[in-house]
Amino acid sequence: VFVVASRTYAQRACLKFARYIGATPIAGRFTPGAFTNQIQAAFREPRLLVVSDPRTDHQPVTEASYANIPIGSFCNIDSPTKFVDIAVPCNNKSPHSIGLMWWFLAREVLRLRGMISRDTQWDVMPDLFF
Repeated sequence: VFVVASRTYAQRACLKFARYIGATPIAGRFTPGAFTNQIQAAFREPRLLVVSDPRTDHQPVTEASYANIPIGSFCNIDSPTKFVDIAVPCNNKSPHSIGLMWWFLAREVLRLRGMISRDTQWDVMPDLFF
């Protein structure tokens, strides 16, 4: 699983999400050709790509579509959903809402893996993702 966030206010949430679920983060600038150019030193082959905004992260979304990698994305009402397989509707313009969505996703992934119980609260505060 690769997690991509180009916007500055989504980078911290991306790094925290990757840390808690064991994914690989790409926070900041995405190197073009990382999913398609096999000669490149930074070549990667993820099984899933999760992006915080398909508008600003259009380069990894396009490259993942060329390599037939499934793409999940947090989408606002005006976000382009071309090549996005799973669109999670939310406000991806606010730092607090995007951090909270990454927190929700991390908590749900850990619950599905059975690492935390649904009966108890997760001890990680959402404020760490802002």
